[in-house]
Formats: sequence, C-alpha cells, structure tokens
Amino acid sequence: MRRLVGETTLRPRQLILPMFVAEGIDAPRPIASMPGVVQHTRDTLRKAAVDAVNAGVGGLMLFGIPKTRDAEGSGAVDPDGILNVALRDLRSELGDATVLMADTCLDEFTDHGHCGVLDAEGGVDNDATLRLYAEMGLAQAEAGAHLLGPSGMMDGQVGVIRAALDRAGRTETGILAYSAKFASAFYGPFREAVDSQLKGDRKTYQQDPGNVREALREIELDIAEGADMVMVKPALSYLDVIRAAAEASPVPVAAYNISGEYAMVEAAAANGWIERERTILEVLTSIRRAGADMILTYWAAEAAAWLD
Repeated sequence: MRRLVGETTLRPRQLILPMFVAEGIDAPRPIASMPGVVQHTRDTLRKAAVDAVNAGVGGLMLFGIPKTRDAEGSGAVDPDGILNVALRDLRSELGDATVLMADTCLDEFTDHGHCGVLDAEGGVDNDATLRLYAEMGLAQAEAGAHLLGPSGMMDGQVGVIRAALDRAGRTETGILAYSAKFASAFYGPFREAVDSQLKGDRKTYQQDPGNVREALREIELDIAEGADMVMVKPALSYLDVIRAAAEASPVPVAAYNISGEYAMVEAAAANGWIERERTILEVLTSIRRAGADMILTYWAAEAAAWLD
C-alpha cells in the first residue's frame, strides 16, 4: 500500500557519484573528514567507476588533484593533466555506459586555491578567468566528458564555455551549471579532499546563504547562456532553494549533497547516534522531494545497491 501511494521516487539513475583522482600516488589515499571516500589512483578510479556503473548510478563527476600548482592553474588546461588523463581513462573504460562529468573549475589547480586567476590587488579577475574556463572546457570535452560542470560562479561562465564548445564543433557536449552555489561552511571536508590551498573565503563570487531571489536570477542567467541543467549547492540547508528552482526552471535541476553534509551523518552514525542506512535514504529522499531531478552524493554507489 505504501509503495502504491508513494509520492517521491529515489532510484539509482537519479544519483551521481563525485570521485577524486590524485596525481603521483600509488595507493588510494583516505580522506579523514569523509570516512569511506578516498583520493583514487588512476587504476583504482577505473575499478571504482565500473563498480558504480554496475550499481546503476546515473553519472560520475570527476575532480582532479595535481602534484604541482601555479597561479593560473595550468594543469587544468593541460591535456596531460591528471583530470584530463583520468577522463580519457574512464571514457575508454566505460564508453557511453554512464554520463561522465568533469568539474570545470581552477580551484584544485591554483596555488592560491581560488576558482579563478587573481588580479594585481589579489581579487579574482572574472574575465581573465573566463578565457581559461573556455580552454579548460574544451580540453575536458576532448578528453571524453559528456557534461562539463562549471562550478566557479564567474559571471558569464556558461555562455563563454558554450560558445567555445560550439566553435570547436563540440555541440554534443552538455553543461551542468553550478548556478546557485552558496558560500557555505559545509564545504570544509571537500577542501581536504582536493588538498585545497585556499586562504580566506569565496564570498565575493559565491552566493549569500540568505538570498533566494538572487539564486533564481543566477539560474535564469545560466539557462539563457545555454545551460542544459542547473545545480543548487549545498542541498540540505537549501531545500527551499531547490524547490524554488524546480518550480522556475525549464531544464533539469541537480542538487549537490556536499562533503560537510556527508561528514555529519557519517560521524553521527559512527557514534551510534543515528541509524546510518535509514538516515542516508531519508536525506536523499528529502532532496528529491524538494524537487531535484538528480543528486550528486558520495553515497551514490552504496545507496544505488540498497535501492535495487
């Protein structure tokens, strides 16, 4: 009877697994603040990706961690940089068996940890960054990404990347825009996951946590620039924004169940304060109920196995 009248579905195909691959390591490196999540080698990334696809996940979002960084994040545009090499690995291994996605942002590759290049005063130079995003997006498309994920919150990033892809004949490559990415305290564990070099914060280009109308305006702009899908990030503290986005957006809406949200549940479960599996499924169901068509979550492969 409950199954018959259930209003919200949660299926493996609606889950996307974020994955980390690091350059220059010979064994997976655990991420202390995210129990169960690791920085992969190229070989272990392949195996974990195959396992996730066999579990039925809808897609994989890939993040690269280079050995060396510089002010302009040159490793992001290098065809032989760790992210682009790993994309080629996975496209070769998986073909079109799943949707292969790439984080299109400089923060993992810069020695200052910001999502763009800096000007002489130390601020992020929006337009100079856009030129690099276009180059990065092309490199990722050529490496095999089906979807690019511009996550830096630079003004005009979607339009610049879309134009560059189209000029290069990459019209089949889609864009999952991080349209409403908030300046959140919940990103903390992710900084460890990518060995972030960031000092300070990103409040000058990420969204104010108190603003919903501004977030909807950012979504509207990204759609006008050619986004195929839009994202709200984080998820749990922004369920109202997900709902508002779902009601307003003519394209699919994604939500990112981020590292801090993952870490809170894992820590509470490890202490025996909550039931782990029930809590994870309730969290993911709440994000779907709010209106997300798809969810990026570090539990994707595990939850997919439970659901099937």
